[in-house]
Amino acid sequence: MNHILKIKLFNFKRFETFEVVLDPKLNIIVGDNESGKSTLLEAVDITLSGSRHKVEAKGLENLFNATVISDFLKSDRKYENLPELYVELYLSDQFDPDLNGKNNSDIKTCDGIKFQCQPNHALGKEIKEILKNPASIFPFEFYSISFTTFSATAYSSYKKYLRHLLIDNSQMSTEYAIKEYVRDIYSSVATPLEKSKHQNEYRKHKDEFRKNTLQALDTKLDGYKFLIKSSSKSNLETDLALSENQINIENKGKGIQCFIKTKFALSRASSEMDLVLLEEPENHLSHINMKKMIDLISHADNRQILVSTHSNSVSARLDLRKSILINSSSTVPILLSGIDEPTAKFFMKAPDKNLLDFVLSKKVILVEGDAEFILMEAFYRNTYADELHNSDITIISVDGTSFKRYLNIANKLGIKTAVIRDNDGKYQKNCIDNYSDYAAFTNIKIFSETDDLISTFEISLYNKNTAICEQIFKTPRRTLPILDYMLTNKAEAAYVLLDKKADELSVPQYIKDALQWIKK
Repeated sequence: MNHILKIKLFNFKRFETFEVVLDPKLNIIVGDNESGKSTLLEAVDITLSGSRHKVEAKGLENLFNATVISDFLKSDRKYENLPELYVELYLSDQFDPDLNGKNNSDIKTCDGIKFQCQPNHALGKEIKEILKNPASIFPFEFYSISFTTFSATAYSSYKKYLRHLLIDNSQMSTEYAIKEYVRDIYSSVATPLEKSKHQNEYRKHKDEFRKNTLQALDTKLDGYKFLIKSSSKSNLETDLALSENQINIENKGKGIQCFIKTKFALSRASSEMDLVLLEEPENHLSHINMKKMIDLISHADNRQILVSTHSNSVSARLDLRKSILINSSSTVPILLSGIDEPTAKFFMKAPDKNLLDFVLSKKVILVEGDAEFILMEAFYRNTYADELHNSDITIISVDGTSFKRYLNIANKLGIKTAVIRDNDGKYQKNCIDNYSDYAAFTNIKIFSETDDLISTFEISLYNKNTAICEQIFKTPRRTLPILDYMLTNKAEAAYVLLDKKADELSVPQYIKDALQWIKK
């Protein structure tokens, strides 16, 4: 089965550099907004298409990394320092001499293809004149676009080294989008020779209709004749539609359109397809149809699949070991197989939504108990007179023994992470020595009471809010000391405090320190 082994991006959109090794079958790209999930699929689609028109329609100014362009314009603007852009797809061995060579950044003999944008050196004199003017804009118009194999052989949209289809369910249901989708389906299942024959036959039938049917009306016209449009805007590909059970998919709901698209791409009817790119396949789907869609993806083992998603259900129900985790604060992707084995095994055995919520976050506070989790929003409100949901901060409750698992991910992805934990009577051992491996990381910090006698959150909370706690929890029949009651009923006590005295609670200092650090 032909597939992509590795993707490398250079100065493509948000990525100055990016490299990821792919699974030959299933790859689940998980990330927050602006992390680059769609960018990755777009880079693959453009490179496999070999279409200059597709690049020009998008515009080089929208494909180049904005920071690189800005830095160049602020520099001495030397011609030889003009940035370039490329996407490299390293392919499985296809035993095609046109694909094999060293025309890649690894300088390695292997199969692959490359999309590249660089200054047109034939116009070097004109470019230098433009760059002399400090007020000039970047000379995108003087860049050349090339599609070459690793043997340095040029290719175009006519030659398909990997037959693929992009399904973008995040942008649905304009007439243009549906036509483009049908056109892509047709191009993916029809060979260039078949397409040429079809187009010729289609024009022939149009001409026969004009001669046999419309010509009789020409005598009624004063010097005019009816014609059938045959321009680029009216041809076989633009006139095609797609139906299911004799109903045009344009007449179906968005959710059903999404499902039909995915079903077709993964069905046996499209068995000649090597690669399917699915952009947020969960969009517009009901819970039942999402489960059906996940089942389709799970059983599509005769082609490579790249899925980008925000959905916990999609990621958890598919094989979590095939996830590619990316975050907007980093350009380095990680695979679960790429982190230490104990961490990988932990998340493989417990594929709950916490991991995905963590990866999708910019800033995270990890707490080890329900009580802290219940009261954290009130603590934030009392500290900043604002709601937590207005910040970029996510609160996640995890078992205290799992903190390091999340910190290993935070280290890889650059996620700013504060850990709020109990010292359990041994501050130095539990909160300092235990996390010494993370002390050098500026995006990770541990917060706890430093006094060994204040061993848990409940003791700290009681000490800071003694009068409130005594007032709320003291009853005629309760003989247990209030602090002991709070230690025995942690979650229930926290909920009562939230319900009755949320706005009056004083925030323990170590929690206030954590909030101030994470907010910066």
